[in-house]
Amino acid sequence: MSQFTIPTFQLPALVARIGQRLPQWPHSLALCGALNGARRLGLLAEDSLSVLEGKTFRVVVTDTGGSANFTYQGGWFKPLLHAPETPDLTFQAALAAYLQLLTRQEDPDTLFFNRQLSIEGDTELGLVVKNMLDAIEWPPRLPGLDGLLARLGGRDHSPTLG
Repeated sequence: MSQFTIPTFQLPALVARIGQRLPQWPHSLALCGALNGARRLGLLAEDSLSVLEGKTFRVVVTDTGGSANFTYQGGWFKPLLHAPETPDLTFQAALAAYLQLLTRQEDPDTLFFNRQLSIEGDTELGLVVKNMLDAIEWPPRLPGLDGLLARLGGRDHSPTLG
């Protein structure tokens, strides 16, 4: 499979103005679902997770107007349906930066030093989260995808992560 590059882009300001007026709790639910899935797959270091206990987080996607608020309690990421006044840690970036981070096209340090990623709040907690992101070992294929592809005719169209 050919590797693709996610360009640096900025969505039009209109998108953020509309996005800010929409309910934000679905973003929190979706992000917590993804984080809990990563935890269950063993992609997140258990020793680092214990440091997150009881902390509140906000992830802001600046050019979509979306934000997700969540906490980590009792071994689970849990959505916060109402934004905390001052979360322990806030990440802010445009959609492109998050996609580049997720696909490992860019690392958190590069995005931070290029002012594409803003991290505010507890510095020590931010370092733990950054190191946790850096340590993720993505599986070469998405779990369960081989069986699905076999049922769809055996063609290998499976995406790889990383």
